[in-house]
Amino acid sequence: MLANRLKTLNPYKPGEQLTDREYIKLNANENAFPPPKEVADAVSNLLNTNLKSLSLYPDPDSTELRVEIANFLNKTGGVLANTKEAKSKLDFEITSDMIFCGNGSDEVLSFVFYAFFDDDKKVVAPEFSYSFYPVYAGYYGIELEKVPLKSDFSLDVEKMLEFGKDSSGMIFANPNAPTGIALSLAEIKNMLDNFPKDRVFVVDEAYVDFGTESALSLLKDYKNLLVVRTFSKSICLAGMRIGFTVGNPELIKALTTVKNSFNHFPVDIICKTAAKAALKSYEYYEKITTEIVETREWFSQELSKKGYSVIPSKTNFIFVNHPTRKGSEIYEDVKKAGILIRHFATPGIENFVRITIGTREQMEALLKVM
Repeated sequence: MLANRLKTLNPYKPGEQLTDREYIKLNANENAFPPPKEVADAVSNLLNTNLKSLSLYPDPDSTELRVEIANFLNKTGGVLANTKEAKSKLDFEITSDMIFCGNGSDEVLSFVFYAFFDDDKKVVAPEFSYSFYPVYAGYYGIELEKVPLKSDFSLDVEKMLEFGKDSSGMIFANPNAPTGIALSLAEIKNMLDNFPKDRVFVVDEAYVDFGTESALSLLKDYKNLLVVRTFSKSICLAGMRIGFTVGNPELIKALTTVKNSFNHFPVDIICKTAAKAALKSYEYYEKITTEIVETREWFSQELSKKGYSVIPSKTNFIFVNHPTRKGSEIYEDVKKAGILIRHFATPGIENFVRITIGTREQMEALLKVM
């Protein structure tokens, strides 16, 4: 009754969404803050003045949203957090034909795997990175070359490039997940300089707004570069499922072909309305993103004082272990106290827990437990 291909699928396992009690939820890297009031106002206005729009198909190409995303990226330089490491300027204009929108960055990543990675050559990714990469590789029958991280959990750039020479492409998150470590813009440029120009090079920047440089500035000179972004983290819209990628218009056309062969209308009218309103609230997002970064640094220092080892993070989470306690024990004890964090039972990182940075009050409550 079931297709044979189903037997080989290994689905993604999301963070727990428990309802048996009220939890402080720090296990899925959701934003601790709500979107600004302008987002709710825009959605309410749509429903109150243009309810008919819900009975019509949305624009399949998300034309207005892509224009707003381009304007936002050009204005911000691609990064929100007000830190000296992150601020950069673009010396060219990102245009709407360089942008592809999808139903969350997960759908965008799925289309990327289908469009650019062949099944006759491996795709290169870090051994420990976003756990949807091996899921999509398996889904499309693509062999994944998992490159071990260095002993400090940073990406081994030389080994990735070595395997990349005979690959169908490369993908990694920057900053990486679940480690939180980021490559510098110079390191990414060096990788592109030494990577085959006829293979697509994907940088997944889901967490870039929390204090590192964006690779967007490299798009001008590298036509094989794709930068994937999401509205789920810094833009506080995880519940609405909006993602996008930025790259050469020819790559965007390829993704559009894949989209139109699978789901012609990926982003609905309510999501587009909320997203466009959010992108006009730059000052609000810069404020809360900077606050999350400050809370992350404070909490990391406090945990270190309590004997925990904290990997320096450029994301809205930290990756932590303790010299005398198992990761599963830390996770269970925190859960009993009504706080959810993330534990991966994956060999090599099984003694770590990943902790989303919430509000100062939430992190103070967690600190007392830990």
